[in-house]
Amino acid sequence: MRALLLAAIALAMAAPASSHDTSPPGDWSFAIHGGAGTLERSRMTQQQQADYRAALQTALDAGAKVLKDGGSALDAVAAAITILEDDPKFNAGRGAVFTWDRVNELDAAIMDGNGRRAGAVAGVHTVRHPILLARQVMEDGRHVFLSGKGAEQFAGEHGLEMVAPEYFGTDERRRQLEKLKEENLSALDVEFKYGTVGAVARDSAGHLAAGTSTGGMTGKRWGRIGDSPVIGAGTYADDRACAVSATGSGEYFIRAAVAHSICDRVLLAGENVDVAARTVIGEVGALGGDGGVIVVGKDGAPAFAMNTPGMYRGRATSDGLNEVAIFADE
Repeated sequence: MRALLLAAIALAMAAPASSHDTSPPGDWSFAIHGGAGTLERSRMTQQQQADYRAALQTALDAGAKVLKDGGSALDAVAAAITILEDDPKFNAGRGAVFTWDRVNELDAAIMDGNGRRAGAVAGVHTVRHPILLARQVMEDGRHVFLSGKGAEQFAGEHGLEMVAPEYFGTDERRRQLEKLKEENLSALDVEFKYGTVGAVARDSAGHLAAGTSTGGMTGKRWGRIGDSPVIGAGTYADDRACAVSATGSGEYFIRAAVAHSICDRVLLAGENVDVAARTVIGEVGALGGDGGVIVVGKDGAPAFAMNTPGMYRGRATSDGLNEVAIFADE
């Protein structure tokens, strides 16, 4: 079996690119998400929809501008996610949900498809932009995954912006936690979505990158960590295949190694990103999990897949595509 797998990898690397795997130099592509879940029109006012679309557009435009100006996929991913981390409408950075113990615990990961470098952090409380901390871990190169106080010490030693823990909390997130506790509800009952933000990009040099940032699930306990900072589960990028950022029921996404599985299907089975993403999300659903992914292939084609009624998302390309959406039927 191992010999067959190695042969398949060698064949995938040696075979000529298929028709959907070619893209002229200079093409770029970008996609973002802000969480997937029970996002239904009946649960959102027209003003709420407009506010979320405007917020998504701001982040999408920031990443697209980096790429349009010839910047790197990594810079585009970081530019969009830092904006979403600062927006209290999303569960990442400021606006992160509260744990059972009424604190905010932040996780993030970033990955460079050029060389498969990666950085991740979990359980931080005082770093304004966890995605920038994850990137610093990657750039430092000695480790891939740091957590808790050690990650915060590393952030301070590298000059990242630190804030008081109270900076992240909002009244709406406190209300959600209290409702969850008082009525013995699940996290989705009070928030209607899996709160995560992410971005994937292909730059004009053909390099890919992915990043994801989250506050986790409302009422989480015991230092729970979901898929977002787990390389290969919620975040993955490989220039030979694709870049993926996920959002959903993290335990299932970890079990299915969602992000890596999608890239494997592209690399080894020759599937396009749409088919690979839909197939793996289908596998998550079969396990009992919900959520979605954003994917950019090495050809730059942006794709979405979800098994939920909606996912905050957007995509833009050098060909002029620029759109944001909320509901699955858009």
